[in-house]
Amino acid sequence: MKKRRPSVSVRSASASKATAEALRLNAILTGLHGAEAAAVMKSGTLVNLPVRAQIYRPEEPINHVFFPIDSVLSVVIRMKEGHACEVGTIGREGVTGFPLLLGASTTANECYCQVPGSAIKLDAKFFLSLRANLRFQQLLDRYFQAYVNMLGQLAACNRLHNVYERCARWLLMTHDRVGSRKIMLTQEYLAMMLGSQRSGVTIAAATLQNAGFIRYARGTITILDRVGLEGVSCECYGVAREQFGGLLRTVPGFDSNGAWG
Repeated sequence: MKKRRPSVSVRSASASKATAEALRLNAILTGLHGAEAAAVMKSGTLVNLPVRAQIYRPEEPINHVFFPIDSVLSVVIRMKEGHACEVGTIGREGVTGFPLLLGASTTANECYCQVPGSAIKLDAKFFLSLRANLRFQQLLDRYFQAYVNMLGQLAACNRLHNVYERCARWLLMTHDRVGSRKIMLTQEYLAMMLGSQRSGVTIAAATLQNAGFIRYARGTITILDRVGLEGVSCECYGVAREQFGGLLRTVPGFDSNGAWG
């Protein structure tokens, strides 16, 4: 059986109080104003998530939700023999609280930080109380619909498109979420995200690097030519931008052309 890598406790991550500036950097929290925004700043915590920081575990109570700011969280299904496959990702366009919104307190999947960065952490009960705010609920519904649509799209993508196209698509989506051309990521994790053998991902990354689109060294991928990546990505990246673009355009620094200030 393949051994599971040890997780990192979120409690061990550095933390501070949430700020108005931090709220504006998540597409859902930026919709809160007045008393609700003040309540989130009072109750929420701004945490710096390292790689492998555990968000929730299978069949364990979900006590907190996380709104990524420049981190990317991975939703994973793990098989009995220990192999894992990513089935969803969450960035600054969303939140981790889907099972809670559907009336559950646990889930069969696990979630942890894949690309390190910051997030706002809220108590689960407090998060659910925010649904009384109509604008907040509308943003949650919009995000939930986009997320479910993308689950189906990515399932088809993993089946029909080659690893080279999927690698370009994943890098573009991650760039949209973290707002940086530098992405800390090992090829091992990228292979899991793409549902591919590591050897295939190595070849795909090398091909993108030889084309001058990226530079990969020491666990860091640097995007050098975003337009070039868009040209070789599969159609699923365009679908992702259509689904999440409206949400992300509310975040300062993001525009419809994928450029960050």
